[in-house]
Amino acid sequence: MSARLLLADDEPQIGRLLKGVLGADGYTVQVATDGQAALDMVAKWRPDLVLIELRLPVVSGQEVCQRIREWSQVPIIVLTERDSEDEKVALLDLGADDYLTKPFSVKELLARIRVGLRHGARLHSDGGAVVRFGSLQIDRARRLVTCAGQELRLTPTEYNLLVLLSGHAGKVLTHRMILRTIWGTHSENDLNTLRVFVTQLRRKIELDPANPTLIITESGIGYRFRPPDH
Repeated sequence: MSARLLLADDEPQIGRLLKGVLGADGYTVQVATDGQAALDMVAKWRPDLVLIELRLPVVSGQEVCQRIREWSQVPIIVLTERDSEDEKVALLDLGADDYLTKPFSVKELLARIRVGLRHGARLHSDGGAVVRFGSLQIDRARRLVTCAGQELRLTPTEYNLLVLLSGHAGKVLTHRMILRTIWGTHSENDLNTLRVFVTQLRRKIELDPANPTLIITESGIGYRFRPPDH
């Protein structure tokens, strides 16, 4: 079975050219012409590798990388015209596995794809973009949270906190780890901020916020997301 590649590029000529080249090399290729379409296709089609042009409409290539990494370890190769070392480091920090600076040769592109696919084959399969915990559903491709079918209006920070906790369901996350991940290393000791956002999030996802059953406090340590069937 041929590997499945998703190309996210809004230039039709580039899309047709690369789809033809990659198809001729034996790959099955789909093309997304904007960032949200790319996210949707990663979630539904589950490609083996993603090629992303940074200058995408609707959702930028940078944000596509970042959001894919919230739920998937699919290899990502960024196609960029930028040659700054700092920008390349930033792309890798966002979750890209590799990058190619334009213009690049087809031979080099194919070589990078082969390396990416070998890397991807060593990774465990991920759980997909949509996860469910009883009546609570988190669609990490669309950043949409629902409870019993009703959309919950979470702030960006509340959403990021929920994704982090639920992504490590059953495990205790320390205060410092949560603060560093959500707010940065400068906030590692800001427990008051964390408590405020946990309280806000509980009010939105718990049936009884005063007696939470999803976000459990581990006294003096941190928090644990406990799925309903545990």
